[in-house]
Order: sequence, then C-alpha cells, then structure tokens
Amino acid sequence: MLLKHFFAEKIAHSSYLLGGSNSCAIVDPQRDVDLYINTARDLDLDITHIFETHLHADFISGHLDLAEITGATIYAPKEGKCKFDHESLSEGDTITLEEMKIDVLETPGHTPEHISYIVTDKSRGTDPIGIFTGDTLFVGDVGRPDLFPGRAEELASKLFDSLHNKLLKLPDFTEIYPAHGSGSLCGRTMGAKYRSTIGYERKYNSALKITNKKEFIESLTTNMPPAPDHFSRCSDINGSGPTLLRNLPPLEELSPEIFIEKIKEENTLVLDIRAYDAFGSQHVPGSYNIDIGGNFATFAGWVLPPDKNILLVTTIYDQALNAVIRLHRVGLDRIMGYLDGGMFSWAISGFKTNRVDQISSEEFHEMTLVDHKFVLVDVRSPFEYHESHIEGAINIPAPDLRTRYKELDPKVTTVLQCSTGHRSSLAASILKQHGFDNIFNLAGGMKGYNAAGYGPACKACSGLHGPRMRGEVRWYTSPRHFTPKKISPILDFSQKIRGV
Repeated sequence: MLLKHFFAEKIAHSSYLLGGSNSCAIVDPQRDVDLYINTARDLDLDITHIFETHLHADFISGHLDLAEITGATIYAPKEGKCKFDHESLSEGDTITLEEMKIDVLETPGHTPEHISYIVTDKSRGTDPIGIFTGDTLFVGDVGRPDLFPGRAEELASKLFDSLHNKLLKLPDFTEIYPAHGSGSLCGRTMGAKYRSTIGYERKYNSALKITNKKEFIESLTTNMPPAPDHFSRCSDINGSGPTLLRNLPPLEELSPEIFIEKIKEENTLVLDIRAYDAFGSQHVPGSYNIDIGGNFATFAGWVLPPDKNILLVTTIYDQALNAVIRLHRVGLDRIMGYLDGGMFSWAISGFKTNRVDQISSEEFHEMTLVDHKFVLVDVRSPFEYHESHIEGAINIPAPDLRTRYKELDPKVTTVLQCSTGHRSSLAASILKQHGFDNIFNLAGGMKGYNAAGYGPACKACSGLHGPRMRGEVRWYTSPRHFTPKKISPILDFSQKIRGV
C-alpha cells in the first residue's frame, strides 16, 4: 500500500493517492487534476478508481475531469443521488484495489450523504490500517453540521452517532486521513497535521470528549464560523457534475480599450487581485480587491456573484493564470479576460482611476489623538474581534459589508481595519462601490498596530497555522479591548455614529 498526500493551500483541502503495485485510487480530488496524473505517471501507476467521501461544500471536485482523462470509475455515496456516471456506494459495500480491501461506512453528519472508506492492506494483515474520513473526523476537530438550513440539530445528532457508534469502534491504531486541515472553514479547530489515529483523537480531540449527545449537538450548533456563500452552491454543482475545465472559455488578453468596453456589458465585474497597497494607489473604478497572496479562493467564492462575468486586473500574466485556477476551485467559471499591461497600460490610455488612502499605524494613532470625526470598522471575524480589538471599533466582517454598508454613513470618514490590511482593502472596495469616498485602510492592520506598541498581540492574527475567520467565541468569557496609548476618541465618536 502506498499513500500520497496532496494539500491545496488556502482552502486547506487534503486529497490522496492510494496505490498498489500497478494501479491507484484518488480520494476527494481537487478540480485541477494534473498533479494526480503527473504523480501517478511518475510512480508508474494507472488511476483506476476515484473515491468521493461526500459532495464537498467548499470546493468544486475534479472527479469528472479526472475520469474523462484517465477512464477511472467514480465512486460516490448512494444518498448523494449524483447525476453523472458513477458507482453508488452504501454501508457494507466493499471495493478491491489489488491487495487492498476498502469497506464503506455511512457517516452522515457534516452532510446527509457522507461516507468513509476503511482500508485494509491484506498483504500485511487483516486489521484496518486507515480510514478516509472526509469531513466527519479531522485532526483535532469534527465536521460542522450547520451547512444545511434548518437541519443543523438533525445532522449534529447523526454526526455524533457516526463518530461514537462507527469511527470510534475502529482499533486505536487505525490512521485517519481527513479531507481538510487547519485553515478550512469546514470545521472549527483543526490541527495543522494532516493525519492522526483513532486512538490519539479519542484521547485528545475535544469534540470527541463530549460524550453527552445533547451537549455535543449544542456545541456543534452554536457559535460556528460564518459559512462563505459558495458553501451553499458547491454541493449541488458537485452532485450534478461540474463543467469540464476544457469546456471553459480561455483567458483573453484585453487591451484597455476592449477592457473598458467589456466593463459596460451587463453582468460584468472587475476583480483586482493585486496587493492592497497597489490597489490603494490606483484601480479601475468599481472593482473588487482580493489579494491573490491571501485567502483568495475563499473570499472570492464568498463575495463574488457566481452569475457575473469576471475581468481580472493583475500585475503579470502568470498571476492571472494562478487566479483562474483558484477561482475555478470555488465554482467561479465565468472568467472572461485580464487587463493586458495592468494598471500601467490603463493609466497611459488616459482612463479614469480611483484610489483608497492607506494610513500607517503611527498616522492612525495620531489621528485618534486629535480627530473625533471618524469611525473605525473592524472587518475581521467575530472570533478575532472578541479575542481583542481597539476600543470603540465597530465589528462588521468584510463580506457582510455587501449589505451592512447601510449601517454606516458615507459622509463620515471611515477607517477600515483587519489583521494585516488585506481584508480591510476588500472591505474598502465594497464600500467604494456604494458611494463611500472618504475611506482609509489601516496598512498592516492589527499586526502593524501591535508591532508599533499600541496594543497586545491578537492570538488569531499571530497564529501560525489556524484560520483567521473562525467564529468560535465562547472560549473567552469577555472580549479584550485596548485603547490607544493616551485617550480613546474612537469610542466617543463611534457611539455618536450609532446613536448610543
């Protein structure tokens, strides 16, 4: 038995190659499948099986592309009622891959149709060696059951049964191979290590230590992280069958003259993927800013309407190609082209630009000492805000500003702040679309503010591996906030803005 692990950064997705001597299976493939084909070729293996544990909510699967290229059979949960050619699996089914026996367990909870694959390497023994747990059991966490409206408690109950009546019945030495790691929003406190064992998780996984079913359900249905918009549509796309990548339009190089004409077309948006300082200097009016170096795919899937044609503004061509791959992973397929020559070509063509003023931590601190006429909006997640925040800051997560901009006054100076400056630049681009012109982006965010000595470090901001959008706040009895070194005019003014 050979096991190879693949990890898609930012969406924190794990997929696997399970191989024998001549053939192999790919488990939970990502949409861009070249890495599996190249790896199998290097190992001199034929891809004959494609295993799906469930209809993934946070990314588009590559099962159809991989099956078309390799001729492999797709295996998927029977309860998923998939609409493409596949072998349906339910509890008790067994698949043979050379000397390996793969037994199917139905493990609903994260999704209604979820299954897990128990692997026994018969060349070595009769005990299971590992299990592909999908999004049922993670390293240090379990799957979230709240992605289906109105079914959270029902699915949490099923998840409890799947864990305690099935997975935890396996021998303690059984390895677990989950579909996500730290950074994914399919769970809450996942570890950075990509695999573990049943015994280790039984002993140290805090969710598994909740043995009272009622308490478990309550724990998994309260204070969960916000779910990005694409979570509500990816499962359906995966079940129906995603469009094959070869059938999607190629990325066109567009001159500024053609680019501006495309903008005028119905159902079209501009996505600027440059760093926030470049975007702030000048950008195409009305564009979104999501930095390709940040959690790009997640926020793109979260805030961009899937029925819009997308025009890209990038620094170089390779950056545009990278963006296309990541956008496809979250089901944003209508990418029509990119601005050839970037903002330089746009500027020398004489077309209008817009900007967002960047303010340093030092400038912001000085601003708090002399000016009461602004409001500070902390656009991080509720978890980050409750862990620590600047006193007087209003918490509106960046994606929520698409609708909650109405809570702010466009005539009032607005300072936007996140952990580094990336999400606050996205927030600034959204507010600009709604007529907010007097905006400042706090460059460096809380990290820079803390480094300048104006506040303690935020655990969520400084964590090496964890996600920065988690919504779990019940670990803390009260929020920690801090004021600038001398006085706190932000609090006074923000209270006036909200009518407190």
